Amino acid sequence: MSVLAAIAVLAVLILVHELGHFIAARSQGIYVNRFSLGFGPVIWKYQGPETEYAVRAFPLGGYVGFPDDDPDSNIPPNDPNLLRNRPILDRAIVISAGVIANLIFAYFLLVAQVGFVGIPQISKPQPGILIQQLAPEVSSVASNAGIKPGDVILAANDRQFGAAKEEIEVLRGIIKNSATKPVKLEIAREAEKLTVTVTPEAKTEGNGSIGVGLGSNVKVERHPAKSLTEALNVGSTQFQRIISMTFQGFGQLVTKPQETAGQVAGPINIVKMGAKIAQDDTASLLFFGALISINLAVINILPLPALDGGQLAFLLIEALRGEPLPNRIQDGVMQTGLMLLLGLGIFLIVKETSQLGFIQRLFQ
Repeated sequence: MSVLAAIAVLAVLILVHELGHFIAARSQGIYVNRFSLGFGPVIWKYQGPETEYAVRAFPLGGYVGFPDDDPDSNIPPNDPNLLRNRPILDRAIVISAGVIANLIFAYFLLVAQVGFVGIPQISKPQPGILIQQLAPEVSSVASNAGIKPGDVILAANDRQFGAAKEEIEVLRGIIKNSATKPVKLEIAREAEKLTVTVTPEAKTEGNGSIGVGLGSNVKVERHPAKSLTEALNVGSTQFQRIISMTFQGFGQLVTKPQETAGQVAGPINIVKMGAKIAQDDTASLLFFGALISINLAVINILPLPALDGGQLAFLLIEALRGEPLPNRIQDGVMQTGLMLLLGLGIFLIVKETSQLGFIQRLFQ
């Protein structure tokens, strides 16, 4: 169910994006002949007076179709309500409306997160080292020993751990240097204290590992806003922070490509991240939705072919030239850009699927 929740969040964000285009067009009287959520085979379809509405099998996509280039359309080519016959400003509003819709929706998601759930706030570190997660392998040492995420390691081989962040490296050193040797761990699990013995596996060059992710022993607390004004203000602050961090991230892809290229996430990793949040911290799904919605907006506004930003770039060139670029040039650029985006998407899917040990790990 966590995977379905993550996919549902992404589908809603795509729906919001396409609704932005649709509403911007229809509110100006511009013809829209198709509105589709998803891609692939049609599973539901409704023909309205002017627009065909459809839901397709794979929800991670969508489009708004215009009759301008539809050979079956009976609308005269010089009709002023065709998108291509509208002034540049009208077309720019329609093209940019999807991005604007995602940004507005992200802001209200953050306001809802602040108002009803609260933004996570980390408490002061306490003594011990937190087990954040276990390795996905069922046969990991920690899993076999009964260790669970959320456990706190208080001591290893009678070496007590304080609250300092450096204690994490101390524990890692003990495990690393104890390959094939038993290590006695004192663990706190809520109000209960346990003692378990683990024997780290020998990894590369004899380094020991028990298959856990470690972190400082902190508690995450949430305090919902006390008023609508506070929720709007805090939501605005969070919105600006995410926007800034998103642009910084894209900037580092340009300035430091070798360091950041490996951090680019495709659809599988995004669904995996959302599934983990849905499973471990459902309350943060609103924040996850806002984060992805902002990233979707920023990506779409980039001046790349086949994206909204690429179409806006064509409009800018048209405004400067006084006439649009020839259709063959626009079509060639858009088709090339579409092929590159599809190629990148396929590459990321193949890469992430292989890293996951195939798709079944999404359902763990």
